[in-house]
Amino acid sequence: MEYAKLTPDILQKLREIVGEENVLTDAALLEPYGHDEVTDPAYHKLPEAVALAENAEQVAAIITLANEYRFPVTPRGAGTGLACGAVPVYGGLVLSLEKMNRIIEINADAMYAVVEPGVRTSDLQEAAEAKGVFYAGDPCSGDSCFIGGNIATNAGGNRAVKYGTTRHQVYAVEAVNPQGKIVRLGARLQKQSTGYCLEQLIIGSEGTLGVITQATLKLMPLPQYSIDLLVVFPGAAEAIGTVNKIIGAGIVPTCVEYMDNITIKSVEKYLGRRLQGSDKGNYLIIEVEGASEDDLDEKSISLDEICTENGASDVLVADHDKIWQARKAFAEAVRAESLIVCKEDVVIPVDQEPLLLAEILRLAEKYDLVTRIASHAGDGNIHLNILKRAEEDYAEWERRVEQNQQELYAFIYAHGGRLSGEHGIGFKRKRLMEKFTEQEELAMMKAIKKALDPNNILNPGKIFDVD
Repeated sequence: MEYAKLTPDILQKLREIVGEENVLTDAALLEPYGHDEVTDPAYHKLPEAVALAENAEQVAAIITLANEYRFPVTPRGAGTGLACGAVPVYGGLVLSLEKMNRIIEINADAMYAVVEPGVRTSDLQEAAEAKGVFYAGDPCSGDSCFIGGNIATNAGGNRAVKYGTTRHQVYAVEAVNPQGKIVRLGARLQKQSTGYCLEQLIIGSEGTLGVITQATLKLMPLPQYSIDLLVVFPGAAEAIGTVNKIIGAGIVPTCVEYMDNITIKSVEKYLGRRLQGSDKGNYLIIEVEGASEDDLDEKSISLDEICTENGASDVLVADHDKIWQARKAFAEAVRAESLIVCKEDVVIPVDQEPLLLAEILRLAEKYDLVTRIASHAGDGNIHLNILKRAEEDYAEWERRVEQNQQELYAFIYAHGGRLSGEHGIGFKRKRLMEKFTEQEELAMMKAIKKALDPNNILNPGKIFDVD
């Protein structure tokens, strides 16, 4: 696809919109905006310029300008994505929302928050907690990711098994559509059936259908009683197979996370400390909330019985901070082992997880691949990381990874799963999206994109190619 280059005239118009200091063109300053957390340089693309917007009106003016001159715009939050969704495939302009970082309102009585897209997820969580309420969205990158990026990718995280993904935390969004109009979608209502649910269309669209400039989010009462259990299983199949039994028993945990033993050892090495039970097997980390101490005790006893009956060697009360530091260090530990990693984000019905885990291990052996596995096991989302060994030839490693993907995704789709549970498609998985998605479904998506963004200027090259 042919796009206009950012000429001196266009750059000057951008400076007039956002200010001289908010337009970056120096190569050294552009480099961080040419990639996300995917470290493989094959997925790095430099923009021609970066504009740092400070309000919705500036975003609207930039998108209007892009339609006038036909240059591509790639919206960007914190750049913590893992699917190259914020990578400027066609160069052009990266539109950064990092300066739009205000928490506008936290209303503890009506239990909602109004925030700009550049607010860090952990900052919102802390601000809500200070008011005695709770924001349930909890991606593992919460200390660095932005709310806008969470919404754009429908980020999941640890608590999705009980509270749902980011889309379940959103009442309404303000966004700039692909033609430069500010639109307000959704409402602070518990229910409504008034036309199409357009705010949910924007959520998860990866910046291809609109640039989020503000969000009204749901808050909840702060949980009063909770406990973290660390359950150790000698066998991987027994560990992952216990999840469906827990849910089937009527217990709704806040989180159920899985880590295989080789991943536990990797995290140990990265953190420089020994983890409980690391010499005995694979982890299930279970967090559960209770209405009272007695309720919490009853749930803990039931979980102990279910896990023990299904082969657990240990059921331990975990130190909350230490066990979640270990789980959230997964990505950093893998990066410390290898800078070139294929990060899969597959999702499957929870009852099919044991079959998928067995298939992942079979294929890894078949194609001689080094893997590290962690999972949001309570909602069927498995993170398979495939590491390139230092001595391996890149092209040969990539060939085996691609062969693995073809078999893996055929298996996943045959068992009711999908390519991505929470990271999104972005630039990285769009070829796989084209191959494995039903053609009529894909045609509907492309028709929506074409109708809303006829000039294809907003985050082109993501999710699929527009005809």
